Formats: sequence, C-alpha cells, structure tokens
Amino acid sequence: MLTRCPSSGTSFLHDYGMGGLWWWIHARSAREVLETFAEVEVVDAPADVVRAEGWQLEEVDIDGSAMPAGLDGLRAKRDGQRALPGFGVLAGRQVVYLRQEWDGEDPATYLTQIGPDGRRVRQVEVAGDGTAIKTDVEDWPFNPPLVDLFDPQLPDQEIDRDEFERAWAAARWENGRKSAT
Repeated sequence: MLTRCPSSGTSFLHDYGMGGLWWWIHARSAREVLETFAEVEVVDAPADVVRAEGWQLEEVDIDGSAMPAGLDGLRAKRDGQRALPGFGVLAGRQVVYLRQEWDGEDPATYLTQIGPDGRRVRQVEVAGDGTAIKTDVEDWPFNPPLVDLFDPQLPDQEIDRDEFERAWAAARWENGRKSAT
C-alpha cells in the first residue's frame, strides 16, 4: 500500500510476503495510517515515492467509509486490535527485542532485535536441539517489516536487551561468517 500524506509526501506499503498491495492513501500523518491499518509499512524515500507516481494507483481517503478490497481487511483487523490491552505499546520505540516461537515443520525459537520500522536488525534462531545461529541484515537479501509494532499481542513476546545479548553472544554465525557485531 502506498500512501500520500498531503503535508509530507510519505508513502506506505502492505507487503504480504512476495509482493504487495498498493494505494495512494490521503492521510494527515504516517502515524495515522499505522494506527488505522494493520501490517503496513511507511515508505518515505523520495525516490520510491517519485517512482510510484507513475503506477496509476487508486487513491483512497483515510476518512472514507468504504475501502477497496484488501485495504478493508487491514482496517477491520486494526479496528479489532485497537481496544485490546497492549495495542500500540511497542510503537515508536527505537529498538524492541522479541522472543517468538515457531512450531512449524522445524520448530525453533527466534530472539529478534527489531528497529523502529518493524524490520529485523539482528536475530538468533534456536533450534529444538539447542543449536543457536545468529544472523543480521547482511544475511537477508530481503528484509521486509517482520512485525507490526502496534500489534497488541507483541508486548507478551517482549524480552529485555540483556536476554537477547546473552543469546547473541552464545550463538554462532550462519556459515561460519565472522563479524565485529
């Protein structure tokens, strides 16, 4: 989703993994968009905004009663979250540390340092056998926002910096890479 704020020219994206949904959203601020729609990214790089101006995207007013398909679901999700304890608690922080469990085919625990835009900065993956691998931005060819910092479930996953740093220090680099980090 690409969004235009009249005062700033800021843009927004909803990335669903391998692509994205895009609109020009008229809003008063970037924060208003983040508070109104779940799982969106603020895109404010001038070059990205200029490039998107040629895409002939649908324009939407944030105060409109009806939203296009896709955007309506993001708004409904945020409406459901807004009254829950924890909503927006992590938003606006420069750094957040999370512990997230993955119970898929290869269960693991992820301890992740998140920046203010919801992107991973550093991550430790602890496998079921206790093996801990650390990775950082140099290891990820794509690094979309991993978390929506307004999500009311995230505060229950928050850990302190010391816990993350202990795990980081104990983990080994993927593929034996060495770094000063």
